[in-house]
Amino acid sequence: MISLFNSVNEFTEYRNSLATDSIGLVPTMGNLHDGHLSLIKKSISENQYTIVTIFVNPLQFGPNEDFDKYPRTLTADVEKIKSLKIEGKEIIVLAPSSVNEIFPKNFKTTISVKDLTNTLCGASRPDHFDGVTTIVYRLFALAKASKSYFGQKDYQQVLVIRRMVEDLLIPTEVIALPINREESGLARSSRNQFLSESGRVEALELSGTILKISRLLKEKSFQEAGIEINDILEVVLRDQRWDYLEVLDAENLEAVNINTQQVVIAGALKIEETRLIDNHLTKISYAR
Repeated sequence: MISLFNSVNEFTEYRNSLATDSIGLVPTMGNLHDGHLSLIKKSISENQYTIVTIFVNPLQFGPNEDFDKYPRTLTADVEKIKSLKIEGKEIIVLAPSSVNEIFPKNFKTTISVKDLTNTLCGASRPDHFDGVTTIVYRLFALAKASKSYFGQKDYQQVLVIRRMVEDLLIPTEVIALPINREESGLARSSRNQFLSESGRVEALELSGTILKISRLLKEKSFQEAGIEINDILEVVLRDQRWDYLEVLDAENLEAVNINTQQVVIAGALKIEETRLIDNHLTKISYAR
């Protein structure tokens, strides 16, 4: 069964009528693809009710970013959700009819997580994560879900949300699922549709470069691989298509040190007019 709500008040009334804690939340901006659907399937498998939110959040888009261009495909999204095998479970779709449904005109609060937002996407998009944490906190408050599902493609986002949940004592478990990829290896994204055929081929440089660094770290210690990795990073820094490519401690996004057990290799690359992100987690030996 699927229920669709465009009004936050009507959604809240229905949510408060549910006498169960078996509720999962999947926050999305819509234009659903197989990556989103994998999160929804996981929630269906673990909960009696799954709340899917579809809301293009203006707070997380900076100046000259693609807020107006971001595809709104609610009818198609609902059809994709209907195609899933629900088998006695219920899906509740909250797709607010306007921004004011989520952020009323007198809304004045911003949720901000420090330190974790200083690097990677946070460095080039300074207000982005304040927009993310503010909307996610709002959705947590509305859904009151015991579990919440996110994709690992936005790895920094997952860490930021987990920190917010811990610091603000939000009663939900944040579950991150592995990156869902196309057959080519390209990480699935709603923005992939903006790429030309040649652009999709060019975009594989992102995952290919990240995996090249990962292989070096698997074959050698971090210190031994350092010179080769630095050579790769220097080439990237000279290429204006790259926003960033970094190897950081996966736990806190700080510089790798002798206590680091796992790194995240994260990159952002602009192909044509589309900004893509990707990452890979790799366990390391710091020195041998």
